[in-house]
Amino acid sequence: MLKCKHQSALIRPSLTARSVGLKVLTGHGAAVDTTTAAGKLVFGIFAALAEFERELISERTVAGLISARARGRKGGRPFKMTAAKLRLAMASMGQPETKVGDLCEELGITRQTLYRHVSPKGELRPDGVKLLSLGSAA
Repeated sequence: MLKCKHQSALIRPSLTARSVGLKVLTGHGAAVDTTTAAGKLVFGIFAALAEFERELISERTVAGLISARARGRKGGRPFKMTAAKLRLAMASMGQPETKVGDLCEELGITRQTLYRHVSPKGELRPDGVKLLSLGSAA
């Protein structure tokens, strides 16, 4: 979706060229009638205020995320695979009698997650190494 300043730059001239105006009949914007000079002014002010508000919200959101990171908070969904689950998966995958479907169900992960971290022989893959290094740093 386009921002308001882009919309007014693209839409307003094409509507004006076709002699199309906007007239609000009820509600708080009842004074807006873009067929008059005063209405165009009010419409422009409303558009500028809406854009300003969006930018303020964006700035506050970014500041909040930075503040949360500084306090040690992380966003996003927690990983399903933990260091403990990974160690169990490595031990189980090294055994020939292991059924992958049962192991995944027991650990609460998908096959894709399992194989992304551990090879069929039970050896660590790069994502598994990364997970264990993050787990030891905590």
